[in-house]
Amino acid sequence: MATKKATKAASLTITLKRSLIGSKKDQIATAESLGLRKIGNTTVQPDNPQTRGKIKKLSHLVEVTEA
Repeated sequence: MATKKATKAASLTITLKRSLIGSKKDQIATAESLGLRKIGNTTVQPDNPQTRGKIKKLSHLVEVTEA
């Protein structure tokens, strides 16, 4: 009989490190979709392709750690 492993869903902690002032409108919208509005804001998001794409778009503005 196979046993089920209880795996914790992978998640990423994303912190806005640089200002959105002067950024393109689509980058600002992407940051807001992640819940980042001010420098120092931190959010926990699931580790999936959609989130990874958003991070790639904002890679120069955010810091990412695995939670």
